[in-house]
Amino acid sequence: MIGFVGQYEHQMDPKGRVSLPSAFRRQGGGERFVLMQWERENLTLFPQEKWEELQAELLAFRRKNPRGANQLRRLVANAVEVSPDKQGRILVPAALQAAAGLSGGVLMVGAIDRVELWDPERYRTAVDADEGELGDFAHQLFG
Repeated sequence: MIGFVGQYEHQMDPKGRVSLPSAFRRQGGGERFVLMQWERENLTLFPQEKWEELQAELLAFRRKNPRGANQLRRLVANAVEVSPDKQGRILVPAALQAAAGLSGGVLMVGAIDRVELWDPERYRTAVDADEGELGDFAHQLFG
């Protein structure tokens, strides 16, 4: 598995649909994904296989941490299953659009086992702010 890599910017149409890049559709290996917001700044699109792994972890977490059940409910209640249409677009529900500040351009960023959907300006502010530390981090990873 190569994983989800690269970044693509697409325009969201007035109905809230955005094209999922063909490379991401192929890598997802199927027609079903789960879209949710678990980080404040962006949305995350999980392919079905990864979502099934996460479900098992979430169920184990709920059994071991009954006090965390409401947080789990909050996360999962806003998750939606999405499938690309014949044009390869996925529908981003209005509530998730608003929560992540998505309108117009949507930056889709590969994150190895998932895809993140960002407002391009939010991405630049959040991610590019750490650019100075990239050299040290990359050296630790790649030698």
